[in-house]
Amino acid sequence: MPAVTRERGLEAAVELLGTEGVRALTHARVDDRAGLPPGSTSNWFRTRRALLGGAVDWIAERERADFEPAATTAITGADELIEGLCAMAELQTGRFATRTRARYALFLELAGDPELGEPLRRQRHEFERWMERIVVAVGISDPVPATRTLMALADGLLLHRLTVDPGLDIRPAIERGVRALATS
Repeated sequence: MPAVTRERGLEAAVELLGTEGVRALTHARVDDRAGLPPGSTSNWFRTRRALLGGAVDWIAERERADFEPAATTAITGADELIEGLCAMAELQTGRFATRTRARYALFLELAGDPELGEPLRRQRHEFERWMERIVVAVGISDPVPATRTLMALADGLLLHRLTVDPGLDIRPAIERGVRALATS
């Protein structure tokens, strides 16, 4: 039972981060949001720093599970890459929008904290390596800069959709970016 309630606490922490920002993250607010007895979260995470670390780890674990490369179909062409990037962006700004906002908030908050930000950066690097293998399979030249370009494009589109224009049609930008890289 403690693992289940700890999980509820972490889910609530990420929800707070993604809906109200980093400053809203307190042990008491997490307990309240998760419907846990007062003091529950501070039993697992003694300090706010430890709570932030727990949220970072939770996000990284969920993203690894949700976007497990082995569970996805092989992408070998530009059209499949466009479809895959669009589908991922839809998930990140739809079903996982709160988690995506929380991740961005944590990236900004923890940019100067090598220890707490490490799980997010490590997750990002794993995703970059996975994306680079896809870029190679698609036949795009200069895979490292091409991967960085596609990821920067996707990040910009996600951020824009999450903050400015929730209805943004991302497909034209992704298609243009992939096709330009595939023909260069």
